[in-house]
Amino acid sequence: MTARKCLTAAILEGISQILGDTENGLTGSQIHKFLLDSNIDDIDSTNTKWKRLYSAFANFQNTHKCSNNILNFISFVLSPARYVNKKDEFERIRELVNQQLAFAGYLLKEDGQFKEIEKASIISDVQIKADNLKKELEKRNAHCEIFKYCKVELLQNNYFHAVFEANKGLFERIRELSGLSTDGNTLIEEAFSSNPYLIINNFTTQSEKDEHKGFCNILKGICSMFRNTASHEAKIFWEITEQDALEVLGIISYCHRRLDKAHKIRM
Repeated sequence: MTARKCLTAAILEGISQILGDTENGLTGSQIHKFLLDSNIDDIDSTNTKWKRLYSAFANFQNTHKCSNNILNFISFVLSPARYVNKKDEFERIRELVNQQLAFAGYLLKEDGQFKEIEKASIISDVQIKADNLKKELEKRNAHCEIFKYCKVELLQNNYFHAVFEANKGLFERIRELSGLSTDGNTLIEEAFSSNPYLIINNFTTQSEKDEHKGFCNILKGICSMFRNTASHEAKIFWEITEQDALEVLGIISYCHRRLDKAHKIRM
């Protein structure tokens, strides 16, 4: 078996605190069982749970100069079979553990197996951000078009680029549906004017026309507030957090859903 590189003391401590959490972590008897299953000596059984784990992990690494059995311990604890009816809990713990393992270049997959990834240097490293953003968008049942913009390559420069590209994608879809070639507010005015190329409802009653106009104004707001800002401001002056990205992408997702039912009524 190939020897896995050792985990730093900081990583071992972080994982120990997650798995030995006082309220939501393993019980004392579970810690003992999984240590035995992993062939790791339980050398500090009278200490607090996380310190007990840390002592066992550190002792194993110091003796064997690898992290194989520690990774086995994690895979035993996070075996999918243990969380059949607790999927949210499984994902919560796996995410926390992966944030620590990323610093060593490892990722625990959903099937309980490990794979090597590019080693992280900061907690919001690219792969973690991509996984977290995708997961949160899935929880919100975001439109399929949105998932094109939460890829690793787009998040290498922060959430800024995911939002920027998602805005560009929305306007590209409007062009495809309308057959127009303009951009920004000019495109919106042409596509959804009082004599529109595209309509999102029957566009017959006053209420339907008001709804159509409101949708047009939402698109203008997105263009003015997010797309134009993103295209004209340097990234360092227009910082976007994960929460910001989720909310902006949620608005864009809504617009895509309305476009799903749009009709082209003139050439």
